[in-house]
Amino acid sequence: MSKWILWVFLTLLTGSPFLSLGLILLLVLVADRFTWQVLPSPVRLIKRFQRAGELAGTILTNPHERRARHELADIRVEQRRYAEAVDILRPNLEAGDDDVDTLYLLGVAYLGAGDAQRGELLLDEAEKLDSGHKLGAIHLERGRFRLKRGDVPGAVEALERYCQARHGTVEGRYLLAKALGQSGKSAEAKRMRDLAWQEYVAAPRFHRRRERKWAWRARPSRPLMYAAAVALVLGTLASMLPRFGMTPEPGYGGRYGYDAYGEPHNATGMEEYLGE
Repeated sequence: MSKWILWVFLTLLTGSPFLSLGLILLLVLVADRFTWQVLPSPVRLIKRFQRAGELAGTILTNPHERRARHELADIRVEQRRYAEAVDILRPNLEAGDDDVDTLYLLGVAYLGAGDAQRGELLLDEAEKLDSGHKLGAIHLERGRFRLKRGDVPGAVEALERYCQARHGTVEGRYLLAKALGQSGKSAEAKRMRDLAWQEYVAAPRFHRRRERKWAWRARPSRPLMYAAAVALVLGTLASMLPRFGMTPEPGYGGRYGYDAYGEPHNATGMEEYLGE
């Protein structure tokens, strides 16, 4: 609703709905960069896209370049292009790369591609090498994909292990609350959402930036309050337009409408124009 009001307000100012839409997108990106930083950085997305192109060219020239394959597979997993990540990274495993980084990344790629059996098996092997890899990331990914495919008990088990390994996690507690809710434990789910919000509030500023979207999902009333405040401000500004002599463009109707020649387009406007 707030974005619609902003679009109407900017359309009244610029006279172009498409220009207004572009300004809204720009405004949202700029505001997010200087405030909540929930949206992904456009600069980082562009750099990752360029880097992916460079790595793909390197692999095309030298198919046996394992480091390039691992880095490109990591980018594809981040982009949720899991099947491509499997095809890119599997030759590394076949060539003898059985380190924890390769096993973990390929396991996540298989899970995302829908091959749960191979994905779980690779994560088992990675866990044998380093159960605390990336502060429990193995348990997080297990829980995330188990929850996605409907294995609620397995998701609860994995996410509980992750929350024990990483005490300040907001994402883990939110996902655990979701899993508990689906298992019928509504009271425990609510308690876990409250703990997620408490972890977010107590976290350092740089950590809150990374966890903000999960905290807002745990307590959705907070972003709704922000949206209501923005809508109130925009509504107030829109109501002040007549005081500044700003009138709608032709075709909007109402007593302030004028035609293409600057003449009032209805009887009421004509009478006011003639001073009658």
